[in-house]
Amino acid sequence: MLDSLKILYTRDQIAEQVRRLGSEINRDYAGREILLVCVLKGSFLFFADLVRTLTCPVVVDFVRLASYGCETISSGVVEMRKDLEFSVTDRDVVIVEDIVDTGYTLQTLYHRLLDRKPRSLKICTLLDKRVDRRVDIEADYIGLALDDGFVVGYGLDYQEKYRELPDLYVLEDAPPVDEERPI
Repeated sequence: MLDSLKILYTRDQIAEQVRRLGSEINRDYAGREILLVCVLKGSFLFFADLVRTLTCPVVVDFVRLASYGCETISSGVVEMRKDLEFSVTDRDVVIVEDIVDTGYTLQTLYHRLLDRKPRSLKICTLLDKRVDRRVDIEADYIGLALDDGFVVGYGLDYQEKYRELPDLYVLEDAPPVDEERPI
């Protein structure tokens, strides 16, 4: 099925953006500890590469959200399947996301964490797909822009396939989806 994949960003282009994002975060949090929150599953490769670029003290934690259940169309209800193990209260927190498109899931997570009173709360995303944005949420750190298309590779999947690909591809024959992919 690789013939239905069109390369969007190479592993070298991705690595360059990850290094740039790491430099920005290092600059903004120099000498301060940050809690990095990985949004599973799609962000895990980006998250691991990003963590390795950081020179400031880092604590890592993970969340997993779902709004699909077994369907391909969002139920509209965001369910927390795995919550944080560490408190965010009075901490500098950066949410690390693979892609921001409609923004529904990220907005829900952002406000849940904001209610827990962090010192600061920012968002870092590898891909920013503004064309599909339906809510008022913006990332503070943006790796790459995406105009349109369903992206797989580098941790992102379609029906749990393609996560292992080292580059990012547009899946040309993917059916349209109503919301962010199941995570």
